[in-house]
Amino acid sequence: MPDTDFLIIGAGSAGLACALELAALGRVTVLSKGPLEVSASDWAQGGIAAVLPDGDDSVAQHAADTERAGAGLCEPARVQDILSAAPDAIGRLLRWGVAFDRQGEQWQLTREGGHQTRRVLHRADHTGRAITRALLHCAAADARIHLRPNTLVAALQQDDTRIRGVWLRCGDGPWESLQARAVILATGGLGQVYRHTSNPNIATGDGIALAWRAGAAIRDLEFVQFHPTTLYSPGEPAFLLSEALRGEGAVLRLPNGERFMDQYDARGELAPRDVVSRAIIQEMQQHRLPYVELDIRHAPAQLIVEHFPTITAHCLARGLDPRSNTLPVVPAAHYSCGGISVDAAGRTGLPGLYAIGEVASTGLHGANRLASNSLLECVVTAHEVFQDLAGGPALPDLPRAEGKAPKAMPPLAAGELAQRRQTLQGLLWEKVGILRDQRGMAAALAQLQDWAAETPWPAQQLPNSQADLEWYSLLHSALLITRGAMQRHESRGCHFDQDFPELREPPRHLNQRCDWSQPQTSTAGHTGASAASCAPPDERQP
Repeated sequence: MPDTDFLIIGAGSAGLACALELAALGRVTVLSKGPLEVSASDWAQGGIAAVLPDGDDSVAQHAADTERAGAGLCEPARVQDILSAAPDAIGRLLRWGVAFDRQGEQWQLTREGGHQTRRVLHRADHTGRAITRALLHCAAADARIHLRPNTLVAALQQDDTRIRGVWLRCGDGPWESLQARAVILATGGLGQVYRHTSNPNIATGDGIALAWRAGAAIRDLEFVQFHPTTLYSPGEPAFLLSEALRGEGAVLRLPNGERFMDQYDARGELAPRDVVSRAIIQEMQQHRLPYVELDIRHAPAQLIVEHFPTITAHCLARGLDPRSNTLPVVPAAHYSCGGISVDAAGRTGLPGLYAIGEVASTGLHGANRLASNSLLECVVTAHEVFQDLAGGPALPDLPRAEGKAPKAMPPLAAGELAQRRQTLQGLLWEKVGILRDQRGMAAALAQLQDWAAETPWPAQQLPNSQADLEWYSLLHSALLITRGAMQRHESRGCHFDQDFPELREPPRHLNQRCDWSQPQTSTAGHTGASAASCAPPDERQP
């Protein structure tokens, strides 16, 4: 028998929600690369967008906002499916103990960029933490769920017919096999590919790289969303200043006090994130500024403190009071709108492998995610996987495949690797960031391919350490982002190519697959690792 029925890699909101549902069907194991409490979901501030009964809002309005932000690449049927499931998703969260803020008997709803109206449920300014901690409490109390923190997954196990499990290790222990009837990737994003990111250190693109190396299709990875407002604090990790601040009236200013967003979009500060981030970068470049300023001083002091306690405390610790000071802000990499291509049940195309949450490309976000749609997607796609596994054909109860664990490869030079990781992050920020051009991307791709040739993915071996494995995850994710961006000869949503500043119609998805049969190459037509290359992206209409 397999070691477990359902193996979930990732302990954010998608992974934990899926675990709580799948526990009704069998044994569940949840793996987390770091402590269980650390995930991108846990860092999410704003809230969860949902159209609830008995209000003036509608799913049609929410869908229109989502598709407008997605710039033609959203899949309308999937948008409708996911947004329509919001009431049931909120109901499950409430049953699991999540407490959203209320105003009397009504939900206290906020408005964020790109939304026509207030439809975002929240828990002050730490909604993600409220959700993940409630889900984690429930999962820890469920005897059917086995939670394994600090567990590194290096590769998927597969035979000729399906994904069978993973190779993993705990701490400095040996690599070991863990097999399951179904594997669900819920590993989150890849923000650590960039020098400036709002993501935790664990967001190194592991799930993308795992799936790609196993042969899954990776779709539209060039669409990396940059959050417009993180606190400018050189030498420290980027701290997010929630979109909800602008929903409550915060405005962007130059240091001389001049507002500028109305020059870029009629919606001003409430334009979608891609528009606001580009505007900030252009103003910074034009005026040679290290940051612009976010101003919410005109809001009632009580509102600032009560609605944004986490932000207020963080700013005060750095000598800034949002009630009386403007806040210096810069954009930072925030969310991967593309990911592993999946169908409406979360299936990847590799039998036995599912993907949910940020690591998946579901068709909801298109070329740019609408604010606060991600937590909703996590809970809904987790339920869709549960429905598929509960109502589909019985999973094969395969005998446990036996075999020796792969050997650990010789370790990469630690000091050199740390420097190279920083160089990669700077390279992506400068050449494949908010504003891109073909020359810069070609230079980035050439460097990435040189690194891929120097540090090939080890055949019949596994990386020696977490640092080594994360290097491969970052490198392979960066290659996929860069090659997709170079192939998309247009500007759409999060992707802005200054050499191709217009939309190309009709819109196209770009899928990339690993082809281990092709030789390594350093030309712009391929990406890869070891004796692998990426088959040329195929284009498909949404």
